[in-house]
Amino acid sequence: MDFYELEAFVALANALHFARAAAAVHTSPSGLSRLLGRLEEELGVRLAERDTRRVELTEEGRAFLDFATDSLRRRDELRLGLGSRDGMLRGFLRVYASVTACYSVLPPFAEALVAEHPELSLSVETGDPAEADDAARTGRVELAVAAIPDGGFSDLDSYAVRRSPLVLVASRSGPWGRLDLELSEGPGLSGPEPSATAAVDAPERERKLARALARAPLILPRAGIARERFDRWSREHGLRPRIAAESGGNEAVLAFARLGLGLALVPRIVVENGPFADGLAIYDGGPAFGDYDIGFVMRKAKTGSESSRRVRAAIAALLERAYPDGAWRAR
Repeated sequence: MDFYELEAFVALANALHFARAAAAVHTSPSGLSRLLGRLEEELGVRLAERDTRRVELTEEGRAFLDFATDSLRRRDELRLGLGSRDGMLRGFLRVYASVTACYSVLPPFAEALVAEHPELSLSVETGDPAEADDAARTGRVELAVAAIPDGGFSDLDSYAVRRSPLVLVASRSGPWGRLDLELSEGPGLSGPEPSATAAVDAPERERKLARALARAPLILPRAGIARERFDRWSREHGLRPRIAAESGGNEAVLAFARLGLGLALVPRIVVENGPFADGLAIYDGGPAFGDYDIGFVMRKAKTGSESSRRVRAAIAALLERAYPDGAWRAR
């Protein structure tokens, strides 16, 4: 077997669909089926059950997927490491980021990368920001854009480049668009006119927030720092939330709010960079939900092989040049 066959099997395992996986690796469905048959013959086991409508990995197939994924990751790490001996990075740098992070956080890094390491290409995987730290931790990617908890991660290097508060948003034209809550003040954001009682002391502000969250259907991220803070606040205040929708990505949470499904909890950076700000009422989450760092995470610079350490040191230096106002958290 060769690396192309491993890549084709991983594509099939991810898509569980011959036509989509074949397109991803530039072959035909029949060609991919023959490739799978050759792998099964070489290994002496059945890797996937398939018919005209479905593909499902067997237990042996799931074990082989782990092997294939690890082999491809180690190949990419080796390619990066070998290419860094003269100070220049070559090959592919795998990065994990949310859709919002791709155009609000990544651009300075991408520009610096092109200027300083023109032979290095980015391979960007987009997804739920709550999974970003695990993507870096497990070696699925070399670098990830993540929400960074206070104090950073104990097992990852974290370089913070932005800070964003959590806000509550709802469609301005819906029933939750004129709540008696303080507005979030941010560049380019609009909301309903503040009520006469908007400026209130902290205890009254907490009571207003609790009443609003108890009445409104809520749209929440499925996991991550925002969800952890919301769940903790709910327990402390005895709130039994009525959840209208959950999502693995902030962009979907924002879209559901704009459709009028309820009151959503999102980082303000997502609102500022999304297409719906003009139609949203944006309320201040205040001390109840706070704010947090957004930045880059990767495995510890001093762990792994010499070539891996060299690559991570080069990436760290590039981050510092691309974001001179950034800061390492508990490095």
